[in-house]
Amino acid sequence: MNTRLNTIYIVEDEPELAQLVADYVRAAGFIPAVFHDGAEALAAIRTRLPALVVLDLMLPGLDGLALCREVRAFSEVPIVMVTAKVEEIDRLLGLELGADDYLCKPFSPRELVARIKAILRRSGAPATPLSLDTAARRASVHGRVLDLTRTEFDLLAALAARPGQVFSRARLLELAGQDSLDVTDRAIDSHIKNLRRKLDAAAPGFEPIRSIYGLGYRFDL
Repeated sequence: MNTRLNTIYIVEDEPELAQLVADYVRAAGFIPAVFHDGAEALAAIRTRLPALVVLDLMLPGLDGLALCREVRAFSEVPIVMVTAKVEEIDRLLGLELGADDYLCKPFSPRELVARIKAILRRSGAPATPLSLDTAARRASVHGRVLDLTRTEFDLLAALAARPGQVFSRARLLELAGQDSLDVTDRAIDSHIKNLRRKLDAAAPGFEPIRSIYGLGYRFDL
């Protein structure tokens, strides 16, 4: 089973809260993926493990308790349980479900991010210095903001959203919204060369974009 080492799955049926958590997770340098029901989340986890799961206790259909049990049957992926039901805390603390940590609603998104980082440090999961804010179209490495063109940002966002996946040059330009341009090896290679140069200037030795001979490019953590 493949693992997305910098992806955080957020399983939360309240859209506004899910988006808020996703924004904070993204600002911390992780890649959020939001699911609004347990069955959808379980299918995604079975397909590709994230670095960590933020799991709401109360979900429509397959609730958080059942989802946690299902996941623990095949994976030790870290799980942070979120609950508004204070009476459930003893069960969570007793590790009945195998959750790694919990937070009570309402909670501070900053505290949640701190808990996520602490768990990943303990588990030895690698982290990336890259942070992407797609809403503000801002990228930074170790807190240093990168001066990227629109196309460079879109290419970086497309690659970072799918670590480990190989993209052809034509596909990358399509994902970057440049499908109307004349796609040539020289065009995409020029964008990637500039992007690599800016990443290396901000963090020497940080080279996440790999060339795959005869195929294209891949983002590695």
